[in-house]
Amino acid sequence: MNKYEKTSEVLKAMGHPVRLQIINGIIKNECSVSKIQEKLGLPQSTISQHLKILKNSKIIKGRREATRVCYKVVNKSVIEIINIIDKKTGK
Repeated sequence: MNKYEKTSEVLKAMGHPVRLQIINGIIKNECSVSKIQEKLGLPQSTISQHLKILKNSKIIKGRREATRVCYKVVNKSVIEIINIIDKKTGK
């Protein structure tokens, strides 16, 4: 897989409004599915599906804390992209 194919896969994974919100939220604060669910007001199963896509694309990583998993963004390029989006949209 060349660099353009890898980049395309990452961009596809980011290309959903809910996943963009999840990424943006966990860049600022690592958190669990329940916190993400609370913030976005979506079912736990929906959040889990989006997290799976982000994990499979190596955008995020989970870290177990007792009975919950805390997620954080590990792809530096994705953080840069989100920062650009925030600057352009005034967030």
